[in-house]
Amino acid sequence: MELVTKLLLLFTFIQAGKPQEEEPDHWLQLAENELETALKRTLNTNKAKNVILFIGDGMGVSTVTAARIYGGQLKGRQGEESVLEFEKFPNVGLSKTYLCDRQVADSAATATAMLTGVKTNWYNVGLTSKARMGECQFPKDSEIDTILQQSEKEGKSTGIVTTSRITHATPATAYAKVSHRYWETDTDQKKYGGAGCGQDIAQQLIYKNSDIDVIFGGGRRGFYPNTTRDPVTNSSYLRQDGINLIQEWKVMMEDSGQNYKYVENTEQLRSVDPATTDKVLGLFGSSNMAYELQRDKGPKGEPSLSEMTKKAIQILQKNSKGYFLLVEGARIDHGHHDSKAKVALSETLMLDEAVRVATDMTDEHDTLMIVTADHSHVFNIAGYPKRGNDILGVVNPIPKAWFPEDDKAYTTLLYGNGPGGVTPDKPRQDPREVDTTADDYQQTSAIPLKSETHGGEDVAIYARGPWAHLIHGVHEQHYIYHVMSLASCVGTQKNKCSVLINNGQGQINVHYSNIKVVAFSILVLMAGYL
Repeated sequence: MELVTKLLLLFTFIQAGKPQEEEPDHWLQLAENELETALKRTLNTNKAKNVILFIGDGMGVSTVTAARIYGGQLKGRQGEESVLEFEKFPNVGLSKTYLCDRQVADSAATATAMLTGVKTNWYNVGLTSKARMGECQFPKDSEIDTILQQSEKEGKSTGIVTTSRITHATPATAYAKVSHRYWETDTDQKKYGGAGCGQDIAQQLIYKNSDIDVIFGGGRRGFYPNTTRDPVTNSSYLRQDGINLIQEWKVMMEDSGQNYKYVENTEQLRSVDPATTDKVLGLFGSSNMAYELQRDKGPKGEPSLSEMTKKAIQILQKNSKGYFLLVEGARIDHGHHDSKAKVALSETLMLDEAVRVATDMTDEHDTLMIVTADHSHVFNIAGYPKRGNDILGVVNPIPKAWFPEDDKAYTTLLYGNGPGGVTPDKPRQDPREVDTTADDYQQTSAIPLKSETHGGEDVAIYARGPWAHLIHGVHEQHYIYHVMSLASCVGTQKNKCSVLINNGQGQINVHYSNIKVVAFSILVLMAGYL
């Protein structure tokens, strides 16, 4: 019945929409509305009390487009005309994701660029390119503070929310300094050639970054001794050094006299009172948190990304000096690596819902919000399907002139490489013979690989709030840090901020016609690079 209802809704929408779209006035009115909105825009030059950086791991432009269509179709629409929450942001640019030593990036180095303002090498976490992957003794001056750490120094509250392990590449970059992204635990250090190379990532989070106010993600296994087992998965924890890092964190919180909570499921998270809680550590999975399609939504299960984001903002916003919050939709990337487009698109929609929650809870006059990706994937939207064709389905129609030479149909969504590749022992299956909308359906790949790879094209940056207009063209990825730094008066651009924002007391909005302000802003930023 659910499928029939969706089909009826879609049919009704298409029939109602066609005559309207056939009228030129329909498109003229859409353009008029967009022009009116653009002409009314102003330059927000306030000081950003708060900064929220959303990173969709692996959320390239094709992923955004496909997720937009998928989200619309879930609501009974054709899909292509839909708009994601972050696509409503007024400022959009592109980010060049290459590394100092690689043409196509990994998540550790890209996160380092966005959070420190400096591009770096493959697998580096919080280190400049003076450090090389796996170096046990890297130059001390290669360590660089992140905007999260710099925000703490200014008295702001800070938080990290992710659906991956909290020690995984992107979240780890906010606080750790290691030359190999997989040195998450002492066990991992031994596995990846880093035994004896100082504190692992989990240790650095607890011992060196206990000032972080909100920490939400997965990865319990990296914080408990391997002599104990996870109560949910019944799998062994990883630490071979016998240290219980969660207990260590609790002792630190007790000694500090702060009100704190440690939580492991949705019910416990919901019991946290933001008004009386200073610090909260939530580890909701033994490893990465579950995909949204598979998540246990009961009280003993895992919270959604949007629920974690909401709780984080409720706690952080108590600070009159403001906050910095990093939110990562981590498992978009994992879905793509498995060549499972439905998984990746569902994770993208979950990130978009978290953006909507944050948008509703904040004021763009004092909160800079940036949504971007760390890198793309070799993920394509192909063929010439008709308007409203199921984005997860088979291309329809396929004209005879364009029909594949092996006489098998193909899906709209495909991968350049990955586990869906064809081999002599694994011929291509005709997608008409299977349910391509199934949660675990694996799209076809051109090149057979065990895991699909990242893509090297530019990714989009969406911004709203103070100084968001500085996101305006094609940027080096590390530029994102400098916009956040300038807007919030922390870190590298703090002095420029003092000049530009009325000695740190910015209170004005400038209309786009005021070209002098725009020119002055650009000149001051350029001066910082000379």
